[in-house]
Amino acid sequence: MKEAKTIYQKLGGTYREENGNLVPDVELPEQKPIGKYGKMHLDYLKQHRRGRYSTLLGEGRLNSYLSEIDKQAHEMLSSLTVELAKTQGIDECLKETDQLRWLEMMSNVRSSAEETIMRELILA
Repeated sequence: MKEAKTIYQKLGGTYREENGNLVPDVELPEQKPIGKYGKMHLDYLKQHRRGRYSTLLGEGRLNSYLSEIDKQAHEMLSSLTVELAKTQGIDECLKETDQLRWLEMMSNVRSSAEETIMRELILA
């Protein structure tokens, strides 16, 4: 009599024996680090885009997607900070002459850049 195959076996899956139990041969996709912005986008997906979250999770693409979002956010933060500082006349000369003013202005620039990232990338 022929042994009945499981759905997993019919789809091409195989098993290995461990301690007398059959365990599916499954490998998880590579896990990439997820930073601040990736985690913020994950929270947004879970709360407001549940379908997208479930799809990415089910397809095994959630981690790489969030890692890419985080990478894009950091690149955007860097370029926006430089651009905004240049348009507001914040330079090394100001840093040398009035460090507190420079720090205050750079803090405002960074906050503005982060607001843009939130609006255009994280909450999109």
